[in-house]
Amino acid sequence: MPRGAAAVRPSPLRLDPTGRRLPPPLFPSHANLQTLGHLGRAGHAHSWVVMTCSMADKEFALSGSDQNPDLTCKNPALMALQAHRTEAGSVRASIEHSEDVVTGNRLPALVAAMNALTPATPLDPARVEHEVLTRDQQLLNDYGKDAQWMSVRNARAYAPERALRIAPPHRLLDPAHGPLIALRLRPLTRKTLGGVQTTLDAQVVRPDGTAFDGLYAAGEAAGFGGGGMHGYNALEGGFLGGCVFSGHTAGRALAARELA
Repeated sequence: MPRGAAAVRPSPLRLDPTGRRLPPPLFPSHANLQTLGHLGRAGHAHSWVVMTCSMADKEFALSGSDQNPDLTCKNPALMALQAHRTEAGSVRASIEHSEDVVTGNRLPALVAAMNALTPATPLDPARVEHEVLTRDQQLLNDYGKDAQWMSVRNARAYAPERALRIAPPHRLLDPAHGPLIALRLRPLTRKTLGGVQTTLDAQVVRPDGTAFDGLYAAGEAAGFGGGGMHGYNALEGGFLGGCVFSGHTAGRALAARELA
Protein backbone atom coordinates (compact mmCIF):
# COMPACT_ATOMS: atom_id res chain seq x y z
CA MET A 1 0.00 0.00 0.00
CA PRO A 2 1.28 3.53 -0.67
CA ARG A 3 2.80 5.33 2.28
CA GLY A 4 0.26 6.94 4.57
CA ALA A 5 -2.54 5.68 6.75
CA ALA A 6 -5.96 4.98 5.29
CA ALA A 7 -9.10 6.68 6.50
CA VAL A 8 -12.63 5.53 5.73
CA ARG A 9 -15.51 7.96 6.11
CA PRO A 10 -19.01 7.22 7.39
CA SER A 11 -21.00 5.38 4.69
CA PRO A 12 -19.36 1.90 4.40
CA LEU A 13 -20.53 -1.13 6.37
CA ARG A 14 -18.28 -2.26 9.25
CA LEU A 15 -18.29 -5.98 10.06
CA ASP A 16 -16.47 -8.06 12.65
CA PRO A 17 -14.64 -11.24 11.53
CA THR A 18 -17.82 -13.31 11.94
CA GLY A 19 -19.74 -11.07 9.53
CA ARG A 20 -21.82 -9.24 12.14
CA ARG A 21 -22.31 -5.51 11.83
CA LEU A 22 -20.72 -3.52 14.62
CA PRO A 23 -23.28 -1.89 16.94
CA PRO A 24 -23.95 1.87 17.08
CA PRO A 25 -22.05 4.13 17.25
CA LEU A 26 -19.13 1.99 16.07
CA PHE A 27 -19.34 3.10 12.45
CA PRO A 28 -16.44 4.11 10.19
CA SER A 29 -15.02 7.52 11.15
CA HIS A 30 -17.05 7.61 14.37
CA ALA A 31 -15.88 6.07 17.68
CA ASN A 32 -12.55 4.54 16.67
CA LEU A 33 -11.17 4.00 20.17
CA GLN A 34 -14.39 2.37 21.31
CA THR A 35 -14.39 0.23 18.17
CA LEU A 36 -10.92 -1.09 18.98
CA GLY A 37 -12.06 -1.85 22.51
CA HIS A 38 -15.14 -3.68 21.27
CA LEU A 39 -13.13 -5.83 18.85
CA GLY A 40 -10.38 -6.47 21.38
CA ARG A 41 -12.77 -7.62 24.10
CA ALA A 42 -14.29 -10.06 21.63
CA GLY A 43 -10.84 -11.40 20.79
CA HIS A 44 -10.88 -10.23 17.18
CA ALA A 45 -7.60 -9.38 15.46
CA HIS A 46 -9.22 -7.68 12.47
CA SER A 47 -12.48 -6.32 11.10
CA TRP A 48 -13.93 -5.56 7.67
CA VAL A 49 -15.21 -2.47 5.90
CA VAL A 50 -17.45 -3.12 2.88
CA MET A 51 -18.11 -0.33 0.40
CA THR A 52 -19.04 0.35 -3.20
CA CYS A 53 -16.75 1.89 -5.79
CA SER A 54 -18.77 5.12 -5.47
CA MET A 55 -18.07 5.21 -1.74
CA ALA A 56 -14.37 4.61 -2.35
CA ASP A 57 -14.33 7.57 -4.75
CA LYS A 58 -15.39 9.97 -2.01
CA GLU A 59 -14.69 8.27 1.27
CA PHE A 60 -11.51 6.20 1.04
CA ALA A 61 -8.66 8.60 1.71
CA LEU A 62 -4.94 8.32 2.43
CA SER A 63 -3.41 10.63 5.01
CA GLY A 64 -0.01 12.23 4.56
CA SER A 65 1.17 15.26 2.62
CA ASP A 66 2.48 13.11 -0.24
CA GLN A 67 -1.04 11.77 -0.79
CA ASN A 68 -2.76 15.19 -0.95
CA PRO A 69 -1.00 17.35 -3.58
CA ASP A 70 -4.17 19.37 -4.12
CA LEU A 71 -3.87 20.78 -0.59
CA THR A 72 -0.13 20.79 -0.03
CA CYS A 73 0.56 22.44 -3.41
CA LYS A 74 -2.38 24.82 -3.01
CA ASN A 75 -3.68 23.78 -6.41
CA PRO A 76 -7.32 24.96 -6.87
CA ALA A 77 -7.70 22.95 -10.09
CA LEU A 78 -6.80 19.69 -8.36
CA MET A 79 -9.07 20.55 -5.43
CA ALA A 80 -11.98 21.14 -7.83
CA LEU A 81 -11.41 17.74 -9.39
CA GLN A 82 -11.93 16.07 -6.02
CA ALA A 83 -15.65 16.78 -6.34
CA HIS A 84 -15.81 14.72 -9.54
CA ARG A 85 -12.96 12.26 -9.15
CA THR A 86 -13.15 8.56 -9.92
CA GLU A 87 -10.60 6.95 -7.63
CA ALA A 88 -7.56 9.19 -7.29
CA GLY A 89 -4.31 7.53 -8.33
CA SER A 90 -3.09 6.76 -4.81
CA VAL A 91 -6.46 5.32 -3.81
CA ARG A 92 -6.64 3.22 -6.97
CA ALA A 93 -3.15 1.87 -6.27
CA SER A 94 -4.21 0.89 -2.75
CA ILE A 95 -7.25 -0.96 -4.04
CA GLU A 96 -5.31 -2.76 -6.75
CA HIS A 97 -2.15 -3.67 -4.85
CA SER A 98 -2.89 -3.81 -1.12
CA GLU A 99 -2.93 -7.26 0.45
CA ASP A 100 -5.82 -6.09 2.64
CA VAL A 101 -8.24 -5.10 -0.15
CA VAL A 102 -10.43 -7.44 -2.24
CA THR A 103 -13.14 -6.67 -4.80
CA GLY A 104 -16.12 -8.46 -6.33
CA ASN A 105 -18.88 -7.63 -8.78
CA ARG A 106 -21.42 -9.48 -6.62
CA LEU A 107 -21.67 -10.10 -2.89
CA PRO A 108 -21.00 -13.90 -3.00
CA ALA A 109 -17.81 -13.31 -4.98
CA LEU A 110 -16.72 -10.60 -2.55
CA VAL A 111 -17.30 -12.81 0.51
CA ALA A 112 -15.39 -15.65 -1.17
CA ALA A 113 -12.45 -13.30 -1.74
CA MET A 114 -12.63 -12.11 1.88
CA ASN A 115 -12.58 -15.71 3.13
CA ALA A 116 -9.63 -16.52 0.90
CA LEU A 117 -7.78 -13.69 2.65
CA THR A 118 -8.67 -14.90 6.17
CA PRO A 119 -9.22 -18.70 5.94
CA ALA A 120 -8.70 -19.15 9.69
CA THR A 121 -11.72 -16.93 10.45
CA PRO A 122 -14.19 -17.47 7.59
CA LEU A 123 -17.21 -15.24 7.25
CA ASP A 124 -20.69 -16.73 7.13
CA PRO A 125 -22.03 -15.68 3.68
CA ALA A 126 -25.64 -15.82 4.91
CA ARG A 127 -24.81 -13.54 7.85
CA VAL A 128 -23.02 -11.02 5.61
CA GLU A 129 -25.93 -11.03 3.15
CA HIS A 130 -28.38 -10.45 6.03
CA GLU A 131 -26.39 -7.46 7.30
CA VAL A 132 -26.06 -5.94 3.82
CA LEU A 133 -29.76 -6.38 2.97
CA THR A 134 -30.85 -5.02 6.35
CA ARG A 135 -28.68 -1.96 5.82
CA ASP A 136 -29.88 -1.43 2.26
CA GLN A 137 -33.54 -1.66 3.24
CA GLN A 138 -33.13 1.42 5.45
CA LEU A 139 -32.72 3.50 2.29
CA LEU A 140 -36.19 2.71 0.98
CA ASN A 141 -37.56 5.89 2.56
CA ASP A 142 -36.23 9.10 4.09
CA TYR A 143 -37.45 8.19 7.57
CA GLY A 144 -35.31 5.15 8.26
CA LYS A 145 -34.06 4.91 11.83
CA ASP A 146 -30.72 3.33 11.07
CA ALA A 147 -28.25 5.33 13.20
CA GLN A 148 -25.49 5.19 10.60
CA TRP A 149 -27.66 6.53 7.79
CA MET A 150 -28.98 9.27 10.06
CA SER A 151 -25.38 10.30 10.73
CA VAL A 152 -24.51 10.26 7.02
CA ARG A 153 -27.50 12.45 6.15
CA ASN A 154 -26.62 14.89 8.92
CA ALA A 155 -23.02 15.12 7.70
CA ARG A 156 -24.13 15.70 4.11
CA ALA A 157 -26.18 18.69 5.23
CA TYR A 158 -22.83 20.54 5.29
CA ALA A 159 -22.08 21.52 1.68
CA PRO A 160 -18.29 20.82 1.63
CA GLU A 161 -18.84 17.34 3.06
CA ARG A 162 -21.57 16.66 0.51
CA ALA A 163 -19.42 17.87 -2.40
CA LEU A 164 -16.02 16.46 -1.47
CA ARG A 165 -16.05 13.82 1.22
CA ILE A 166 -19.28 11.81 1.56
CA ALA A 167 -20.97 9.84 -1.22
CA PRO A 168 -24.71 10.19 -1.89
CA PRO A 169 -26.61 7.52 0.06
CA HIS A 170 -27.10 4.38 -2.03
CA ARG A 171 -27.51 0.63 -1.61
CA LEU A 172 -24.43 -1.53 -1.37
CA LEU A 173 -26.04 -3.95 -3.81
CA ASP A 174 -26.87 -1.28 -6.39
CA PRO A 175 -24.89 -2.42 -9.48
CA ALA A 176 -24.71 1.16 -10.72
CA HIS A 177 -22.29 1.90 -7.87
CA GLY A 178 -20.20 -1.29 -8.11
CA PRO A 179 -18.00 -3.16 -7.93
CA LEU A 180 -17.96 -4.00 -4.23
CA ILE A 181 -14.78 -3.44 -2.24
CA ALA A 182 -13.83 -4.97 1.13
CA LEU A 183 -11.00 -3.62 3.25
CA ARG A 184 -9.50 -5.69 6.06
CA LEU A 185 -8.58 -3.47 9.01
CA ARG A 186 -6.00 -4.59 11.54
CA PRO A 187 -5.09 -2.60 14.67
CA LEU A 188 -1.58 -1.20 14.91
CA THR A 189 0.28 1.43 16.88
CA ARG A 190 1.09 4.32 14.60
CA LYS A 191 2.31 6.75 17.24
CA THR A 192 2.18 7.21 20.97
CA LEU A 193 0.93 10.14 22.98
CA GLY A 194 3.29 10.17 25.90
CA GLY A 195 5.53 13.07 26.79
CA VAL A 196 6.82 14.47 30.03
CA GLN A 197 4.74 15.34 33.06
CA THR A 198 4.29 19.02 33.85
CA THR A 199 2.72 21.25 36.45
CA LEU A 200 -0.28 23.42 35.58
CA ASP A 201 2.27 26.12 34.69
CA ALA A 202 3.92 23.80 32.12
CA GLN A 203 7.05 23.25 34.27
CA VAL A 204 8.55 19.79 33.78
CA VAL A 205 8.25 17.42 36.74
CA ARG A 206 10.69 14.67 37.72
CA PRO A 207 9.47 11.12 38.45
CA ASP A 208 9.68 11.88 42.17
CA GLY A 209 7.30 14.84 41.77
CA THR A 210 9.81 17.67 42.10
CA ALA A 211 9.97 20.33 39.39
CA PHE A 212 12.95 20.99 37.10
CA ASP A 213 14.03 24.56 37.67
CA GLY A 214 13.74 26.56 34.43
CA LEU A 215 12.56 23.64 32.28
CA TYR A 216 9.15 23.89 30.60
CA ALA A 217 7.31 21.81 28.00
CA ALA A 218 4.39 22.43 25.67
CA GLY A 219 2.38 20.64 22.99
CA GLU A 220 2.59 16.91 22.42
CA ALA A 221 5.96 16.88 24.21
CA ALA A 222 4.01 17.63 27.37
CA GLY A 223 1.88 14.52 26.86
CA PHE A 224 -1.43 16.32 26.62
CA GLY A 225 -2.74 13.73 24.15
CA GLY A 226 -2.13 10.82 26.48
CA GLY A 227 -4.38 11.73 29.37
CA GLY A 228 -3.62 15.38 30.06
CA MET A 229 -5.79 18.33 29.07
CA HIS A 230 -7.55 16.30 26.35
CA GLY A 231 -8.25 13.22 28.45
CA TYR A 232 -7.78 9.63 27.34
CA ASN A 233 -10.17 9.93 24.38
CA ALA A 234 -8.14 12.64 22.67
CA LEU A 235 -8.84 13.23 18.99
CA GLU A 236 -5.83 13.83 16.76
CA GLY A 237 -7.51 16.61 14.80
CA GLY A 238 -7.98 18.64 17.99
CA PHE A 239 -4.35 18.82 19.06
CA LEU A 240 -3.56 22.22 17.55
CA GLY A 241 -5.63 23.98 20.19
CA GLY A 242 -3.77 22.12 22.93
CA CYS A 243 -0.41 23.10 21.41
CA VAL A 244 -1.40 26.77 21.36
CA PHE A 245 -2.87 26.67 24.87
CA SER A 246 0.05 24.83 26.49
CA GLY A 247 2.56 27.04 24.63
CA HIS A 248 0.76 30.13 25.89
CA THR A 249 0.83 28.72 29.43
CA ALA A 250 4.54 27.98 29.26
CA GLY A 251 5.30 31.40 27.81
CA ARG A 252 3.28 33.17 30.48
CA ALA A 253 5.05 31.21 33.23
CA LEU A 254 8.45 32.02 31.78
CA ALA A 255 7.58 35.72 31.47
CA ALA A 256 6.43 35.79 35.10
CA ARG A 257 9.68 34.06 36.08
CA GLU A 258 11.76 36.73 34.34
CA LEU A 259 9.82 39.51 36.04
CA ALA A 260 10.09 37.96 39.49
